[in-house]
Amino acid sequence: MNGISSQQAEHDIIVVGGGPVGLATAIALAQADIRVALIASRKPYPDNRTTALLRGSVEFLQRIDVWDRCQDKAAALQTMRLVDDTGRLIRAPEVRFVADEIRLDAFGYNIANRDLLAALEARAAELTHLVRYDDEAETIQIDELDVTVHMQQGNAASARLVIGADGRQSICRDAAGIEVKRRPLKQAALTFNISHTRSHRNVSTEFHTPEGPCVFVPLPGDHSSVVWVASPAEAERLMALSDDDLSDAAERAMHSILGRVRAEPGRHLFPLGIEQPRQFAKNRVVLVGEAAHVLPPIGAQGLNMGLRDGADIADIAADAIARGEDPGGPLVLARFDSRRRSDIASRTMAIDLANRSLLNDFLPVQIARAAGLHLLSAVGPLRRIAMREGLAPTWRRPV
Repeated sequence: MNGISSQQAEHDIIVVGGGPVGLATAIALAQADIRVALIASRKPYPDNRTTALLRGSVEFLQRIDVWDRCQDKAAALQTMRLVDDTGRLIRAPEVRFVADEIRLDAFGYNIANRDLLAALEARAAELTHLVRYDDEAETIQIDELDVTVHMQQGNAASARLVIGADGRQSICRDAAGIEVKRRPLKQAALTFNISHTRSHRNVSTEFHTPEGPCVFVPLPGDHSSVVWVASPAEAERLMALSDDDLSDAAERAMHSILGRVRAEPGRHLFPLGIEQPRQFAKNRVVLVGEAAHVLPPIGAQGLNMGLRDGADIADIAADAIARGEDPGGPLVLARFDSRRRSDIASRTMAIDLANRSLLNDFLPVQIARAAGLHLLSAVGPLRRIAMREGLAPTWRRPV
């Protein structure tokens, strides 16, 4: 819907934000025959970033009939290597996680975000219970029994529950009065894609440097995506390099394991930080995706956690409506907050500790880090537990 001036519509649930998490959440709700409004402008995806979708996310996308539409554009992640490239006195051994060791074909798949979004948009357009407002939310009015979202083009929509999938500057979160804990990190991430002359063999390699991880993740063919975490000054320097110089820098960073490298057009630089709201649901508003958590790009957790947010609220809201409950009522919000809190808190803590241990020059910390990685490398049962927990929390898997 577009250009409908001053018209207010009634829905069960409104989703604000049209990124992968917002779209997937809206689709999951609409599939459950819930009247859903999605408020988000249709815009081309702004850069060539990719996402490593772990197994649970792929299963969710299969459930909402999206994965088959984009699987051919994704590369399987069958092996993950951790390589200590710090050059410090105490260095950790290389650790290899192989999907076959836990009887999986792949840990997940790496896909360009624009391809994932195209598949989500195509599926959303098929659903009769999903109304799309090609507009942006401007103000949100929360009343005792419902929430009204006023949009920039004069549209308005109301519902009993609003799901904020509107990113780290979430107006949904602000309207609900939810405070956020923020901690900026002295790091930035540069992302870009490369072509190379040797096959990646579906191996993702993460080099640990004194300034952060530099990760090379397979894409279809002889292509890979790069996430290079460094100090802000170094990241700015890399961003300013010519294509030839950045190609050379990437090849040196990976020790030529993929042969000759060519940086492809398109780069994105962003500062890193950790953000977490004090609540994940309040005043008829639920938060998902980066409105609910911001993490460094380590361990492929960010978007995968966001898709778990979406899957959980879709299940909880559908169950509540089927029981005749208010989907925006305190009991439903408390269920969502309780379900998401342990997952988000544990992942945030684990990623933060891993990042801190890599940056810390204190010798006992380096010894402890090296010892931990040595145990993962040498002890099969421990390594398999780590692999399974990395894919999804144990409590989420069927017994």
